[in-house]
Amino acid sequence: MVDVGAKDVTERTATAEAVISMLPDTLRLILDGGHKKGDVFAVARIAGIQAAKKCSDLIPLCHPLMLSSVKVELEGIEADSSVRITATCKLAGQTGVEMEALTAASVAALTIYDMCKAVDRGMVISHVRLLEKAGGKSGHYKRSD
Repeated sequence: MVDVGAKDVTERTATAEAVISMLPDTLRLILDGGHKKGDVFAVARIAGIQAAKKCSDLIPLCHPLMLSSVKVELEGIEADSSVRITATCKLAGQTGVEMEALTAASVAALTIYDMCKAVDRGMVISHVRLLEKAGGKSGHYKRSD
């Protein structure tokens, strides 16, 4: 692992997203709360939060962090039959939280796939990307597209 001991403790945040596309009937099943496995968004939200907290166990050389906040939001978009997942992680520390946010969004999307694969095996996870990060020596980054 990179030695971050000499770095200043600063407030750091990162927001990432993932999109999972599916059949319109699958999205409707999720949004109507009719899935036999339960509330898909609630389970995916908890999975994303847990994933952010376990990021250093999943990604080699990733620092274990004391996150002060993890927020996972899910939005069903009927126009293109998808779910947009946004994950934001925060802490006061010596290294960034981009990987935690990306992991949270990814695992939330994977959880939706897992819960819904019996009704729609053709789902596609895409647009896993960092949207914004702030804090630390490299400063502020915001995706422009």
